[in-house]
Amino acid sequence: MATAVKKTKSMNMTEGTIWKQLIYFAFPLLIGNLFQQLYNTVDSVVVGNFVSTEALAAVGSVTPIINMLVGFFSGLATGAGVVISQFFGAQNRTMLHKSVHTTLLMTVGLGIIFTFVGIFMTPFMLNLMSTPEDVFDGAALYLKIYFGGVMGLMLYNMASGILRAVGDSKRPLYFLILSSLLNVVLDLAFVLLFKMGIAGVAIATIIAQFISAFLLLVVLARSDEDYKLVLRDLKIDPEILKKVIRIGLPAGLQMAVTSFSNVFVQSYINRFGSACMAGWTSYSKIDQFVLLPMQSLSLSATTFVGQNLGAGNLARAKKGTRVSLVLSVAITALLTVLLIAFSSQLLMLFNQDPEVLKYGNIFIRYLGPFYVICCANQIFAGSLRGAGDATGPMIIMLLSFVVFRQIYLFIGTMFIDSIIFVGLGYPVGWVVCSIGMAFHYFRGRWEKDYQITK
Repeated sequence: MATAVKKTKSMNMTEGTIWKQLIYFAFPLLIGNLFQQLYNTVDSVVVGNFVSTEALAAVGSVTPIINMLVGFFSGLATGAGVVISQFFGAQNRTMLHKSVHTTLLMTVGLGIIFTFVGIFMTPFMLNLMSTPEDVFDGAALYLKIYFGGVMGLMLYNMASGILRAVGDSKRPLYFLILSSLLNVVLDLAFVLLFKMGIAGVAIATIIAQFISAFLLLVVLARSDEDYKLVLRDLKIDPEILKKVIRIGLPAGLQMAVTSFSNVFVQSYINRFGSACMAGWTSYSKIDQFVLLPMQSLSLSATTFVGQNLGAGNLARAKKGTRVSLVLSVAITALLTVLLIAFSSQLLMLFNQDPEVLKYGNIFIRYLGPFYVICCANQIFAGSLRGAGDATGPMIIMLLSFVVFRQIYLFIGTMFIDSIIFVGLGYPVGWVVCSIGMAFHYFRGRWEKDYQITK
């Protein structure tokens, strides 16, 4: 029989004012994502200002590869978070405890695999992107060091995902802020004092990631909650692992394949030279900050829906989705206006080369107005995953971000040799995805098939 779950540090989202709970939960999550995004962004700022334009292009060009690896694991972490949040909402103490230990042990195993595969595959992936010779060595160096320390990133994401699943988004934030500030200090020290260049910013990043992961694992180990980490309890529960894979694998494959398709998109960008690559890098770093609010609200919706469906409250879960969508559209619209108004000033944080700034402004001016459309696919996907339906969002996103986008670029670039046309490959994918995701959500099949983790 299920027993009561203690909740002193967690948030029960099955009762109370919905919009307040979503904001209260999402705000520290947003700040956390903001600081996590600073890891690679600070790397780009430091090398772009204190090393060279080619170094900026090198660090930025590997982003799709890093996202491919992290995306796959993040999808599995999403599956784990859904399972944990539903057991939490259902007040099933025993299964909550088992699910935490299953997912952490799974993380360690996958971290080992991804480390060696990533290092081994680095030259192949860079060649696949048609990486120019003047940035190839720098990109390979950064990527191999990053893969060497990717275990820290994975453990942080899973440990913070466990805490978020039970409504605690504050403690992951505190440690992430600390490690992000440490990353800034180490970046500057390794590059300015020790003249380590690209290697310095990569090493600084993995050191900071390991520190944030270690601190979160200590929190779980010292907790008095039902999700306390007990080393002797680290074992794989086959049934829980199946549930995590059933929900997380489709999301992971979707994120990984989408990021892999971005490797090909990067190859189209690379054809226009290192200045264009650096401009794209600068834009993409700014772009990630604009997307953070909707992504944070999407994760908030996942936990909200998971807990409420675990408690059997379908109406409240659906209302939470509507509120999340309204909030994300309003915030994203405001940020888009600010982005376009101050585009040049923001781009100059990364590099002052006029050619780099020209390309960066082109991307912001043409892609920025489409950001609000992303809100629909992010929020609906988050809610569907919270209900346990990861397959639907996976199919829709793969068709939109991979199939449709690649067809658009492959055929279109045969007739149009324009960086603007290449850049627009992203927003046209967003439009198609949002339409498909809205249709799938309102179709309502998930309400019958995926309500509660049994």
